Amino acid sequence: MRPTVIERDCVIAGGGPAGMVLGYLLARAGLRVSVLEKHADFLRDFRGDTIHPSTLRLLRELGLGEAFLELPLSRVGSLDASIDGVRFTVADFTTLPEPDDFLVFAPQWDFLNFLAAEGAKLDGFDLHLSTAAEDLLVEQGRVAGVLARTGDELLEIRARLTVAADGRSSALRRRAGLRPIEFGAPLDVLWFHLPKPQAAPPPTLAYVSRNGVLLTLDRGTYYQAGMIIPKGSFDQLQQAGLPAFRARIAGSASHVVEAAESIQSWDQVKLLSVQLNRLDTWHRPGFIAIGDAAHAMSPMFGVGVNYAIQDAVALANAIHAPLARGEAPDDVLATVQERRQRPVKKMQRLQRISHRGVIRAATAKGARAAPRPVTWLLHRFSPRIRRFMAQFIGFGYLPERSAIR
Repeated sequence: MRPTVIERDCVIAGGGPAGMVLGYLLARAGLRVSVLEKHADFLRDFRGDTIHPSTLRLLRELGLGEAFLELPLSRVGSLDASIDGVRFTVADFTTLPEPDDFLVFAPQWDFLNFLAAEGAKLDGFDLHLSTAAEDLLVEQGRVAGVLARTGDELLEIRARLTVAADGRSSALRRRAGLRPIEFGAPLDVLWFHLPKPQAAPPPTLAYVSRNGVLLTLDRGTYYQAGMIIPKGSFDQLQQAGLPAFRARIAGSASHVVEAAESIQSWDQVKLLSVQLNRLDTWHRPGFIAIGDAAHAMSPMFGVGVNYAIQDAVALANAIHAPLARGEAPDDVLATVQERRQRPVKKMQRLQRISHRGVIRAATAKGARAAPRPVTWLLHRFSPRIRRFMAQFIGFGYLPERSAIR
């Protein structure tokens, strides 16, 4: 079967936050862009659903902010944590400059569907669902596009620039001969839904106690909840049985005792095997990886989606003018990697340090998960911490501003 040939300025494998934002920005700059998403839709649960102030600022500057905020979503002004029964505010986003002074929790599929709808209004934006990028087209040592499959049809999408935004298991990254450096992680996360009680406390990021670490992301009528466990211990947890798992959840936060009973099958529990890695080299001629394909982030601080979007903005800023001239210079791709690798390295270094403290709390054997001096220090410096964490979580180390309007 002869493939259908499509000519584009840029082809992007992966319809996640990085791929969709990049595709939208490049099409907005007047380029012809194809985004390939292997699934038939974006409806997949337990994905990062945090929309950070930096992304809200981006949407607002593009004239999309008001429309996005009309979607059913949760606005959060602050995030609390409970350590050994003592509550304190982790991040106070109201300390950030208006109007981007809050965090949004929204199912990732709503965000991606929103971008797809806005992209469809642009002449150059082309989204292919149920289309998997299977291989790279390479000519004279330079990547010249991808070979993709949709159903029984083969597509040969030729482009000056090919972008791998296809996640931590990126197929195109492997095809490009790029291998990430693995740093390892001592923890995994179990994700599940819990009904939200009527008399719920303020939005609470985590409950830390001798029963472990329970995460509760407020989605309005339910919690997207998570339990941090030692790496590779899920089988042991299953062998102990669902009643023990429910008791562990209930012991972490008193207001979810009844909600924990809703878990009646292990099928309701999804294991996220935490990875922490990054490529030493993100690019080769005609090709670059961004987002999780370039650096898998830990769930720590919930910044993975934010950093993926920042990669997309930085790449769009740097490459849209060369692509308009029919070029994708290697030195421009190298500059993008250099710019984005610095904040990624900083964040991953902090995530690795934080892993040790979190897994220590998750496996605490005594009556307390944290020493009393730690709790005292958190309260003593809480005003400074909450302001710092709002900036740190909301914008990151190197927030990007779009040059495309």
